[in-house]
Amino acid sequence: MGNSQTRGRAMIVVHHLNSPRSQRILWLLEELGLPYEIEFHTRDAETNGAPPELKALYPLGRSPIITDGEKAVTESAAIIDYVIRRHGGGRLQPTMSDPAYAEYVFWMHYAEGSSFQPLVLKLHAARTGAGAGPIEAQIERELEKDLGYINGCLEDRDYLLGHELSGADIQLSFVGQLAGRWTDGSKYPNLEAWVQRFQRRAAYVAAIQRGGAYSFAEKW
Repeated sequence: MGNSQTRGRAMIVVHHLNSPRSQRILWLLEELGLPYEIEFHTRDAETNGAPPELKALYPLGRSPIITDGEKAVTESAAIIDYVIRRHGGGRLQPTMSDPAYAEYVFWMHYAEGSSFQPLVLKLHAARTGAGAGPIEAQIERELEKDLGYINGCLEDRDYLLGHELSGADIQLSFVGQLAGRWTDGSKYPNLEAWVQRFQRRAAYVAAIQRGGAYSFAEKW
């Protein structure tokens, strides 16, 4: 069974599976100053799969999942969108009439659409070993293309939309952190600076402290 950690009177519960990406959701909640609880879950030692209580909330058993009262929300982008719309009070997202809104939506979808695919392939190739040789060069080309694109978009910007953090930065953060582990940061100085910048934020630090050790939290 999971065990919970409570601060104040919480409404939102983050269901946090060990070795997940739900730290992004904790970070979002800390940025917004929202009360929340963490329900910790542990993967099956033999299968590495999710425990039954997590699958009861979401049949696929994937984390993060939040519950807000009786409502369960899954998938990181959907959670970020839901929390900001329902509880953000106009923070961390442009209004729909703002010209930056279309760019915000692009980054929210790009984060685990186009940009994440080369990273997933690189991870699987590393696990495959020598058998992945024929596709490694293509993976590296695609990875360099995406990281180069993000790096260029961050030119003269502190964050993706300018000089203020948004939900899009939180959603894309995992890509930047993986890139920091697997690439030469000197090739992407704007991306490197962006990761270091958001990792210094008090809300980010608080999220890591509450959520526990995070293998992708290292700075570049």
